[in-house]
Amino acid sequence: MKKTFNLTHEKIKYPRRIDAVKNEIRKYIKRERRKELSEGIDFWDFDCKFGDTEAEANVIHLSEIDACINNAATRELQTFYVEIIAKSGVRTKKPKPGEEPVQSELPKMKTFGEE
Repeated sequence: MKKTFNLTHEKIKYPRRIDAVKNEIRKYIKRERRKELSEGIDFWDFDCKFGDTEAEANVIHLSEIDACINNAATRELQTFYVEIIAKSGVRTKKPKPGEEPVQSELPKMKTFGEE
């Protein structure tokens, strides 16, 4: 999703437009997370950018989107830009202090009747 949200509307008040934008972003994230994972992928991760305009957009974490929208609302911006791109993610174990990170494979599960 690469979109510039317009927060002005002749009939809808500003706080309701902010809520509508947040809802649209949450729906998009839920929809992307429901997509089927390919083999070797553990979860869907997201690359996010937020800014007053597309040219001013800065990289942020997914969890910071609501805070950025609230900041834009307090500044009473008329528009802002949000970019959320889904990418594949693979979980890795956190290395203990002094250890090298190791990518381990899960053991193969036996099926019924297999020895």
